[in-house]
Amino acid sequence: MRKSEEVKEVKDVADEMDKSARIAAFFDLDGTLMPLPSLERRFFRMLRKRHEIPLKNYFLWLGEALQLLPRGITALAHTNKMYLKGLQTFDELRTENCLHSLVRENGLEDGGQASRPPNCNPRSPVPRFFEQGVERVTCHAMLGHRVVIMSGTLEPLGNAAACALEAEIAARGFAVKIRTCATRLRETNGKWTGEILGEPIWGEAKARVVSALAEEMGLDLSQCWAYGNSSEDRWMLAAVGNPVAMNPAFPLARIARKRGWPILRTSDRLEKLQNRRPQAEPGA
Repeated sequence: MRKSEEVKEVKDVADEMDKSARIAAFFDLDGTLMPLPSLERRFFRMLRKRHEIPLKNYFLWLGEALQLLPRGITALAHTNKMYLKGLQTFDELRTENCLHSLVRENGLEDGGQASRPPNCNPRSPVPRFFEQGVERVTCHAMLGHRVVIMSGTLEPLGNAAACALEAEIAARGFAVKIRTCATRLRETNGKWTGEILGEPIWGEAKARVVSALAEEMGLDLSQCWAYGNSSEDRWMLAAVGNPVAMNPAFPLARIARKRGWPILRTSDRLEKLQNRRPQAEPGA
């Protein structure tokens, strides 16, 4: 009798693990897991301050913007990357190893930057996460759920953020491998061309990627979770059984209330908003 009970217990554990493996938590990045401004905007400001963007790239960006303008400002922002044309790409492995060391040994300074060791890629903005956001990701990791970042940011920035987030969760005693789905850039001879590979990961594209990942990873979308802060995330949220509007802007908060989606506002985000003072743009 005891033997049969042990067998049943092992089977129950195996069934629970199999069930957990079919559940994923999809997280938007900017504004959901970390404070605004976005990682790409910080990256752009850094490049501009360092005078790494050639003057001609501003004209190339403007020309592309005029063509994309009929599709709307949001589409323009997610699609037009001509400011990066000819710039050297990240050494991602070096950057990610550096970010691991930064988070584990030095911690992160307020405002999303950290002191850098000598061999760190100085062009990679180091992210600072909302504490409750990290806790939410950690909970999913503890439950054995897959964790996926779904972001319209540039893929190298998304990968660096995922790496830093893995280190944050490891510091809490849990190991998790975070998958990144972000906007991919075309490269030639180690330099960006300013063109996007495929489509930018924003709006309805996020829902399409979620569906594709569900098929690839064998997920049960009715049991999966998704977290977003913008109305552009509503399609991703609607694609899963457990949507959460996390730090939502007003348009998404209105949609969430109408559809009965939970709303989560992180306390450190509220504190940051209360303490925020108007500041001039770098280089303005």
